[in-house]
Amino acid sequence: MSIPSTPDAPEAVVQAHGLSQSYRIGQGLFRPPAMLHAVQNLGFRIDAGRTLAVVGESGCGKSTLARMVALAEAPTTGRLMLGGMLVPGASAAQQAALRRKVQMVFQNPYASLNPRQTIGQILQGPLQINTDLHPRAQRAQAAQMLERVGLRSESMDRYPHMFSGGQRQRIAIARALMLSPALLVADEPVSALDVSIQAQILNLLADLQASLGLAYLFISHDLGVVRHIAHEVLVMYLGQTMEQGDKNAIFTRPLHPYTQALLGSAPTLRRGLPGVKRVVLQGELPSPLAPPDGCVFCTRCPHATPRCHQERPLLQAFHGRLIACHEAATLAKSAAAANTVTQ
Repeated sequence: MSIPSTPDAPEAVVQAHGLSQSYRIGQGLFRPPAMLHAVQNLGFRIDAGRTLAVVGESGCGKSTLARMVALAEAPTTGRLMLGGMLVPGASAAQQAALRRKVQMVFQNPYASLNPRQTIGQILQGPLQINTDLHPRAQRAQAAQMLERVGLRSESMDRYPHMFSGGQRQRIAIARALMLSPALLVADEPVSALDVSIQAQILNLLADLQASLGLAYLFISHDLGVVRHIAHEVLVMYLGQTMEQGDKNAIFTRPLHPYTQALLGSAPTLRRGLPGVKRVVLQGELPSPLAPPDGCVFCTRCPHATPRCHQERPLLQAFHGRLIACHEAATLAKSAAAANTVTQ
C-alpha cells in the first residue's frame, strides 16, 4: 500500500505498513468464536515535528491503533517501525529502548495520575525505572519539566487532587516527556477539559513540538481541535482508511463521502464551509463482527453503487491524498463544480 511520502526515510520517527489488529471474540458455548478486525491494513509515517491526527466515529479503531503504536499491543500483521527499527523483530533490550522513545498521554487527567503519589514521585517514576540518576538529580529534572509545562516547581510535594483538570493534564504531559521521547501518542488528550483549557493545552503541545521536535499521533473526534494541531489527517471507518492526506487538502476539499459527513456535521457559526458538501448519514454503524462485503461504508453512503456493495475499494493516490472510494473521480468533479458555482 502506498504512503504519502517516501517510505523508510531515516528522518521518519514512526512508520506503519499494512498494520492490522484482530481479536478472537467468543459468542457463546455452542457457537464458534468470531474474528473482530479492529484495524485493517493501515499505512502512515510521522516525521519529527509533525502531527498525524486520526479521526472517526467511536468504535472505528482509533484507540486500538494508539495502543499498537505505543507498543502496548503487538499488531496481528504488518510492519511497525520506530526510528528505523522494526519493532516485532527487536530483541528484549531493543524493545525496552523503543518503549522509552514513545510515550502516551491519556484522555482522562483525573484517572491517569496515581492519587497516592505526590507530583514529584509521579514525575520521578520513569527516571527511577529507566535510569541510574541520583534521586537529587531525578528531582531536579522533574522540577525543571514541571516548569516547562507551565507549573511551579513548588508543586512537587502536592497531590493530584489539589490540581484542576487542566493542571493535571499538564502534569501528565510532563510525565510523558521525562524520558525525552521522540513520539507522543495523545488519545483524546483535551476532550475531558473545558474549551478554554483545551486551547491552553493545545498551545502547550504546539510549543513543545516546536522546541523539542516531537512527533505526535493525535487521536480525536473533535475536528476543530484536529484543524488546529494536525499536519496530516487519517480518516478511519470500521478499522479501515477512508481518506488520508494533508490537513488543508482534506479540510478544504474532502472527497470521500464519509469525510464530507464528518466535516459537514462539525458545529460552525457559518452556514457551510467552502468545499464541504453537507452529507447526512442514514442508518447505524454496522457491526464490526459482520462488516459489509464490499466497501465498509456502502450501507450508509448516499453515492453507493452496486459495485460498492460487491467490491472493496483499494486505497489509491488521488488529487494529493489517498482515498478508498470507487466514485472518487465523480465526487471530485461534483466538488469542483460546486466550488465554481459558489465562487
